[in-house]
Parts: sequence; structure tokens; C-alpha cells
Amino acid sequence: MEKLMEQQDVMLLQQEIAWLEAVIDTALILYFENECNYSDVRALEPPVLRHEDSGYAKLLNKYNFEFEERILLALALAPLVKPQCLDVFLIKNKNLDCEFSEFGGVKTEKQYGFVPTLETACFILGGAKDIQKRLAFIKAMRKHHILYKEGILYSDNYPVGLHEKLRLSEEYLSSIISDEPYLPAYNSKFPAKEITTKLSWDDLILEDQIKNQLNEVQSWLKHSNLILHTWQMDKTLKPGYKVLFYGAPGTGKTLAATLLGKATNKPVFRIDLSMVVSKYIGETEKNLGRLFDEATSKSWILFFDEADALFSKRTQTNSSNDRHANQEVAYLLQRIEDFDGLVILATNLQTNIDDAFLRRFQNTIDFPKPKYRERKLLWKKMIGEVFEVKEGAEALDQIARDYELSGGEMINVLRYCAVKAANEGEKRTSVNDIITGIKREYHKSNKTLN
Repeated sequence: MEKLMEQQDVMLLQQEIAWLEAVIDTALILYFENECNYSDVRALEPPVLRHEDSGYAKLLNKYNFEFEERILLALALAPLVKPQCLDVFLIKNKNLDCEFSEFGGVKTEKQYGFVPTLETACFILGGAKDIQKRLAFIKAMRKHHILYKEGILYSDNYPVGLHEKLRLSEEYLSSIISDEPYLPAYNSKFPAKEITTKLSWDDLILEDQIKNQLNEVQSWLKHSNLILHTWQMDKTLKPGYKVLFYGAPGTGKTLAATLLGKATNKPVFRIDLSMVVSKYIGETEKNLGRLFDEATSKSWILFFDEADALFSKRTQTNSSNDRHANQEVAYLLQRIEDFDGLVILATNLQTNIDDAFLRRFQNTIDFPKPKYRERKLLWKKMIGEVFEVKEGAEALDQIARDYELSGGEMINVLRYCAVKAANEGEKRTSVNDIITGIKREYHKSNKTLN
């Protein structure tokens, strides 16, 4: 089945490039006023999509692209699929002994052959001699053309000029070539790593009220398209969703974020704030801008852990540094406000977050340390259902009553017990081992064990 899909992808791209070649030949014939069977390149209709399961067909069907968009896409694909089909533009004007400027294109040291630009597309679409068509094309590009607006074509500049190289974004190139979703690699331009989990909602032991709040966030992710577009509530409601997770370390904030992504089939990216926040003026805003630009229109979940570094309360403007810090907060506030996906901020204390952000959260969820009931369930899942307890599983009930621990601390105790059991060569633990693990956790927090 997979091999058949690959063959269908190849056939469809071959048809698209063959159509592009015919359009280019016709455009050149018309431009040089040679005898031609057509009076306009638009007479050569794009090929019919016969393999609708291919990545390219899905893209075209999703947006219902017409002639102009198909030309731009095909031109962007040509250097990757069949670069020699663009060699026809590598001719010189004999009268001027130079290249035809109206063909556009660029040449680089790293890439042989002709690299098409928007000028090339403008020429093909009849904008070389017809000034009205040329101006219409320029206007369409400057008004956020759908291919740039949806991030299908990539540009470092806005508004884009006709000198701009036609480049497919990595996301859509991946979906066309492999029919797989694109996820960016961790780097300075996108300082975030995808986080996943093998656990399920049953493993997240929380009070019912907190689970209900998480279910509300999950429901928005599942039904936002229905609410905003089918019910046409996008006039009143913005597309994004912002939620604050607050509570002590190890209480389930990160796990909750990953489970929201897992339940809705959306990748969750934990932002590396050490690579975002900069001491240099303007650098933090640039880093944030690149981050949000990359994530826009992707249905990704952005998880800002230990968010105090970015979202802390603004200070009085007593110095230029204070004013700059407040500008960063204002910029971040605007980018989050405009972001169309889910943003999760996690912090130990709700009071650390600037009030301007709090007012814009659709939900704030408190993750308290587990009480006896939750601790009992956690010990049962982590120890009782995995190990044989020498004193009997009921001994875990007393441990749950006597010792206050977060879920994260319990996981550290579990690791200690697992290592001890592995050394002894049997899947057994004891109350003594568990309490020793608890003592280690208490020592970290400078707490005393009664």
C-alpha cells in the first residue's frame, strides 16, 4: 500500500511538472510573438487530480487552488523535482548580450541552473508586456497571498518583492514528498523540543475539579473549528486558547500538557527559555517572533515551562532596562493574543505572572500537591501494580497517610526502589526501601522525616 502511494505521488508530480513545462513553452512563444495555438497560457488547464490520497493532491484540494497558485507551487517544486525543465530561461538576449531580466530567477554558488523567483511567475502569467497584469500580480503578492499567508511558500521578507525566490516551506515540502507532518528540529530559530508520554489520562491522578478544567481545554482543541467556522463565532471569539498551569514542581503540569497533545493528536513543544531570553536589547523580541512565526497555523501546543522568566510582573520604569523589559512583556502579550493555537504557561506561583497575562487566560488551573486520596492511588499505580511489596500492598496505605510527596517526588522514589530491586535480581521492594527513597527526597527539600 505504501509503495502504491509513493507511485501515485510520483505520477502526480510528473503530470504537474509536464504541465508547467507546456505553460512555460507557451509563455515564451507568446512573448517572442511566434506562431502559437493559444492566445493565453491559461488555456492550458492544470491536470486533473486522480490520486487524491497523495500529499500534493491533499494540499491542492484543501485550498482549492486555481491556475495562478498551481503555477507558483509548480515553479517552487521544479528545482527539486526536475531542475532541467527551467533551463529554457538560461538564454541570452542577442541584441543586448545579456540575460533576460523579465525572466527573473537567481543564480547562486550553491545551486546550479535557474532558480525561479516571483518575477518568473509574473512573466509566465503575462506580466512581462502587460503592465496591468504585472501590477495586479504585485498587488496580490503584497496583500498576503494565500501561499505566503498559510506558510506554504516561505519568505524572510514582507511584503515580498518580485526578486523573492520561490521556496516551499519545510512543513509543506515534507507533506508533499513524504505525506508526513513536519516537525521542526530544535535549533536557535525554533528553541523548542517536542515532548511526548507513554502515559494516559488514567495515570494523571488529580482532583475531579482539575480534571474537569483540563477536559474543557481538550474540548476546545477538538471543537474549535466547529465553534469558530461552522457556527461562525470567529467574529467574537479569537482562534487561540491560553491557559495557566500553576503549582509546586512535580504535581503534573508537564504531564497534563503532553496528554492534551496526545488526546488531540497535536504536537507539544516545550520552549527553551534560556535560548529565548536575551540580555541584548531587541533580541528577545526577535527570538519570540521567529518562534511564533514558525508555530502559526500549525495547530501546535506551545508549553512555556517555568514561565516566570518571560511572563513575570512588570516593574516601575525607573531605568531604561525597566522600560525595555516592559516592552518585551508588551510584545509577548501581543504575540500570544494573536496566536491561533494553544499556549500553556507553567509556573510554581500564580502571583509571579503579570496581571496583563492573567486577564487574557481562558483558564487558570491549580495543580496542588496530592492529598492522601491521590497519594494512595499514585503509590498503588507506581509500586503496588508493579512490584511485590514484602510487607503486603496494604502497607502502601500507611505510607500514603504519613508522607506528603508530589507525584514527581514519588517517581524518584520509584526509581530508587527499581534500582534496589534490580540489584537483588527480583521484582520486589520493601517499606524500608520506600522510606529510604522518601528520606532522600525530603533531604533535597530540607524537610525532616518524622
